[in-house]
Amino acid sequence: QLQLVESGGGLVQPGGSLRLSCAASGFTLDHYAIGWFRQVPGKEREAVLCISSSGNIKNFADSVTGRFTISRENAKNTGYLQMNSLKPEDTAIYYCAAEVTGTCWGMYEYWGQGTQVTVSS
Repeated sequence: QLQLVESGGGLVQPGGSLRLSCAASGFTLDHYAIGWFRQVPGKEREAVLCISSSGNIKNFADSVTGRFTISRENAKNTGYLQMNSLKPEDTAIYYCAAEVTGTCWGMYEYWGQGTQVTVSS
């Protein structure tokens, strides 16, 4: 009954933008940190960004600095990942996860199903 659902992925040209959403159902996200991860099939999953329950942000991927922004809107029980200036190497399945300590410490309890982002001309 406790779920996270990502949406907003798709096919975009290099230099384009996408906004991913992560909607929680069956529980309230307020006390959880929200993390975004990405994975290319056959490759290791990579942590990208995390936002704590209090709004503090951790960046785990230097490659997205200045291009990606993480945010949350507790009133909508939803987290977001704004992706600008997209590059082909950003192509991956993007996952959101809820971190139970609320601090981005790493105890990700719930995961979404993933949404495909493809950057190609």
